Amino acid sequence: MKPATEHGNVTTMKPAILVTGGAGYVGSHTVASLLERQDATDYDIVVVDNLSNAYRAEGRKKPECLRIIEEMTDKTIHFYEVDIRDATGLSRVFENHNIDCVIHFAALKAVGESVQKPLEYYQANITGTCTLFDVMRKYGVYKLVYSSSCTVYGEPEKLPLNESHPTGQGLTSPYGKSKYFCEEIMKDICRSDKKWMVISLRYFNPVGAHHSGRIGEDPSGIPNNLMPFIAQVAVGRLKELLVFGNDYPTADGTGVRDYIHVEDLAEGHVKAIKLFHQPGFSGFHAVNLGTGTGYSVLQMVKAFEVACGRQIPYKIVGRRDGDIAANYADVSLSHRLLGWRAIKTLEDMCADTWRWQSNNPDGFKCS
Repeated sequence: MKPATEHGNVTTMKPAILVTGGAGYVGSHTVASLLERQDATDYDIVVVDNLSNAYRAEGRKKPECLRIIEEMTDKTIHFYEVDIRDATGLSRVFENHNIDCVIHFAALKAVGESVQKPLEYYQANITGTCTLFDVMRKYGVYKLVYSSSCTVYGEPEKLPLNESHPTGQGLTSPYGKSKYFCEEIMKDICRSDKKWMVISLRYFNPVGAHHSGRIGEDPSGIPNNLMPFIAQVAVGRLKELLVFGNDYPTADGTGVRDYIHVEDLAEGHVKAIKLFHQPGFSGFHAVNLGTGTGYSVLQMVKAFEVACGRQIPYKIVGRRDGDIAANYADVSLSHRLLGWRAIKTLEDMCADTWRWQSNNPDGFKCS
């Protein structure tokens, strides 16, 4: 039984889903997806985020993305400004809510930056995850959906990548290593106690924005990811796109990735939560979330030019540390286990990104 609180015993409260990093890009879209469902009133949504990559207007209690989601859904989000390395702060959240399961997004996520700042990435991604697990165990919460990455596969031995591909070999960045190490920790925890249920969703490359155009990706500084970089060039915030390398062994020499619409990705998390209610489900499970199709950087540029109706100037520069030539997913397991598949097209990804960026040229500061 969970500890009593000043509000009474939390087990008498409505069940809650805790979303760490829920004010970030994928996290906020998943919060929106959870609240847009017909059964959304069956549980509370609780978000913790340290706002390291989210904008909050002066005088407001919540970051803009969550405020907008509340407007769109007419539902309440319980928000705490807490870093997941803060065990005391996390414990306060568990004291105040009847947490049933956790969706864990909170992490630093830029491959190139992680090569320059490895210690910061290990502290945030590994120490933070261990702290979260410790607090979950203290409060008897054993269900977790983890935001993992295809980077755990390292340099692909063959394509498409499926979940049986070796992980942890030839990893090219501290970011990828941090995700791999966290998965290994989760496997050990699940082996040690059968109450644990962990679904590790290995994302490929999230892009796009909410179809309303009201929330999207709004990175701080110069974007580390391709699509927001393209979008900011298209809207005039940046002069030109930097293409990191054109000498890879691909059709046009630029890197190839499996881009997945963020709304499809969010729906994958909603599907994953449903597995927790299946009789006999337990242990650690890794699942790819992608489309199964790879596009090069230059193909993405051309597709976005069609969506926005203008030319995207770009400059070829040297390869970026930690990048690989190509990867794309085998997504057959996600079909079988989650009953999920990506349905948004490349045209949808570009159109929704442009709708968000053109409506909000300065990101959430325009909201």
